[in-house]
Amino acid sequence: MAAKPILDSKQVEEVVQGVPTEVVCTAFTNTILVVVTQYGKMGTLISVEPNVVADGIGRPLLTTKVLLGKDESLVHICAKHLVSSVSQEAGNKPVLLALALKDKSVEGIRKLQELIRRCRVW
Repeated sequence: MAAKPILDSKQVEEVVQGVPTEVVCTAFTNTILVVVTQYGKMGTLISVEPNVVADGIGRPLLTTKVLLGKDESLVHICAKHLVSSVSQEAGNKPVLLALALKDKSVEGIRKLQELIRRCRVW
């Protein structure tokens, strides 16, 4: 009988918009770690936290906070688009996103969302 790994983790590599891209997702007890890189580095670290709406109707609002790296509006937008479904599907767990992108186009972000779904560990 094979022992179950301590952490559940999946990785995928693919060319996105002509740029080699790696995605790694790891499920911790209280947080999901998602690494998306086109540089081979972790890049900017962003905390994505769900805030439950008082009336309990609808999806929770997501709060993003740059922990390390450039704090730009595009980083917050990309983070919310990339991992909002991850947080929801994981039971509204917080997500720590490491993001290092060369291509931040809409088509590129959509393809990255697909890659993240393929690495589902939540």
